[in-house]
Parts: sequence; structure tokens; C-alpha cells
Amino acid sequence: MSQGPVGTSDVVVVGGGAAGLSLAHRLVEDAVATVTVVEPPNGPTRPAERTWCYWDHGTGTGNGTDDDFDEVVTATWPLLRVHGPDGSPLTVDPAPSRYRMVRSTAFERLVHARLARSSGGRLLRATADSVRDVPGGAEVRCTAADGRTLTLRSRYVFDSRPLRALPPARTRLLQHFRGWFVRTRTDRFDPAVADLMDFRVPQPRHGLAFGYVLPLAPDRALVEYTEFSRTPLTTAAYEAALGHYAREVLRLGEFTVDTAEQGVIPMTDARFPRRAGAAVFRIGTAGGATRPATGYTFAAVQRHSRAIAAALRDGHGSVPAPHGRRALAMDAVLLRALDTGRIDGPAFFTGLFRRTPPQRLLRFLDGATSVREEWGIGLRTPVGPMLRTALEVPFLPRRPHPVPGTGESPR
Repeated sequence: MSQGPVGTSDVVVVGGGAAGLSLAHRLVEDAVATVTVVEPPNGPTRPAERTWCYWDHGTGTGNGTDDDFDEVVTATWPLLRVHGPDGSPLTVDPAPSRYRMVRSTAFERLVHARLARSSGGRLLRATADSVRDVPGGAEVRCTAADGRTLTLRSRYVFDSRPLRALPPARTRLLQHFRGWFVRTRTDRFDPAVADLMDFRVPQPRHGLAFGYVLPLAPDRALVEYTEFSRTPLTTAAYEAALGHYAREVLRLGEFTVDTAEQGVIPMTDARFPRRAGAAVFRIGTAGGATRPATGYTFAAVQRHSRAIAAALRDGHGSVPAPHGRRALAMDAVLLRALDTGRIDGPAFFTGLFRRTPPQRLLRFLDGATSVREEWGIGLRTPVGPMLRTALEVPFLPRRPHPVPGTGESPR
């Protein structure tokens, strides 16, 4: 097909998932730049609906998620619960923080509408074929749904597409999961309480497994089976584990499954490149926004989008990292300790919730704690195995790993 017209804007964002749309929204909302978002056309190349969750720390705390997307929040939970391996529950109140759920379809619809209403936002349904530096900026070549070739020019490109290969790492686990949106015949759930980790499930020989329950109503919830391990399961194995959890552990009685979701998230201490060219940057999971030890991504994406907008507004030629070095160093130690089996995963995470004030723990999971707070949390963990691992990690070689199956964090 013939070459289409050349389009220009200050920024081109490639990929319209959580990272791409969040950045586009922030740049347009703050009037920092004109933006073109390139999203795949409707069809098999577009991902299935996904679930994203995050901590809302209260208006004005700077986590970047407090007010922007309130209208598409599906559910909010003021209380958090963990079930230890022995079955004992621990419920904590992290007020003023709350745990919140956003569904990708509603999020996309909201941001698309905001871009359409703005004078500086544009949505283009096309497949990005190549991204490269050119004099004065960057160029994106795309194929539209009707086969036309389009060329977009901009000062900067922010690319959120998955990497073809993961960077070399010392440790790489996978957070892999399958969840059911269930509807029970009778009321079985407390809509005020989110079960973040329920270790009353059989544990794998390597890694750890837990249930995850987010009630949407007394008779509806997302019920998920999750593992931190080296290899994903088959769909049949996830279904069997979910069936056991729903029927034997939660004892839901009669229920139906409305929809299901499944995914794989790399948990790695790899150094993700933030730059793919002089004017081309990586964002989202491809740019290292996923927290290595937890899989949480959505809140980090919002903070990173604000930081990128500030950098562009101030005329900086680079963008900051999505996570600080200290947080990544701690995650590297924890991943290695889990992977070697030096610490017992269920006991470790249960102990963190049992011994750490909930507000401080949530700040720690978000990478927002001080050195003093982190030192106090560290003293509440198995000190010997963690210290041994911390001394070992800097000397371990980084090795390449294959990219796992696609998945986007529900966290």
C-alpha cells in the first residue's frame, strides 16, 4: 500500500495499556505536550480485559492515583487479610489507605474520552512496525487497519510494548495466576475485606502459592490462584487448583464462573533499559515499572507518568527510573532468598503482615519507606538467611532468560 501522510506531535506513545494511556493522560492533562497514542486495531492483537489493583493512600499523598481515576474504580476495600499456612487469619486496617480495583476496559474508555475532548490528544488505531531515532526526534512507522502505511514524527517516543527478550538477571521467578469472577448462590463474601494472601493451599516444591480474593458484592468476587515459581502451569492445572481453593478451602458451595483471566508477570532483578534510543524511552513493565518482589505495577506507572511529565516540562533530556535503587536492591535479595529456599515464603509474608504496622508495610511495598523504617522491617525478617543472601547477591552473574507468556499485572 502507498505511504500515508506524515503525522507530527510532541510525543508518540506506542501501546495503549495502563502505562501508555496513563502517560498520555498525564501529558495532556498537564498541558505538557501534544500526544498521539498508537493502539492496535480491534481484533486478536488487542489484549483481553485485565484487572489492575493499587493502594490509594489518601488525597495529597503523591502516589499519583488518588483522584485521577476515581470514576472507574470497580471496588474498594478498607480492610486487608492474610491467612497463614496454619489457617489463622490476620486482618489489618491500613487507614487511611484503601485497596482499589480498576478494570482495563473502563480505564481505556475513560482515557480515550479524555484524549478525544482535549486539544492535544489523539488516538490512532494501528500496528507499530518500527520505532527509530531520526534527526530532531523519533519516527514510528505503523500499519493501519486498512493496510495503509503511516509515519509519525515526534520529539520523543515512549514505547510500552513487551520486550522480545528479558535482560540478563541473577534471579528470575514468575508470578503466574488464573482467576475466576464467581457468583455464589448465597452470600459468601465480606465486601469490606480483601484477602491478599491465603496460604491455605498446597504449596509447590519450589516457590510459593496462595489464594487471592477480592469481593465485589456479598455473592460476587474475583477468586484467584497465584504462584511465585519458575514455570507457569497449564490452564488445566490452574483450573484444578482454583476448584480446590473455591470448594475445599473457601467452601463457596454452589457457584458459577462468569469470566476468567490468566497471566504471567516476570519477577526479576534484571536491569531494564529505560532508553531505546536518543529520543526513544521504554515505559511500563518493559521499562522496569513492575515491582520485582510483588508484581505491583499500576501505582508505579502513575508515579512514573507524573515524573516523566515533570521532566519534559522542565526540558530534561532523560526520564527518571520508576523505582529507586534501594528498593530494587532489597527486592533482589528477597527474590534470591525465595528462589534458593533459604526463607519460607508463606511464613515470611505472613510474618511481615503480623509484625509490621500496616501503613508502614504498604509504604514499603510501594517503595516509599525511609532507611530507618526499612531497617526496622528487616529486623522482623529471618536475619541470618537474608544477610547471607545480601552478601551473596552482588557477586552472582547475570544470565539471560526467555520471555514468559504474556500477562499484565493485576496488582
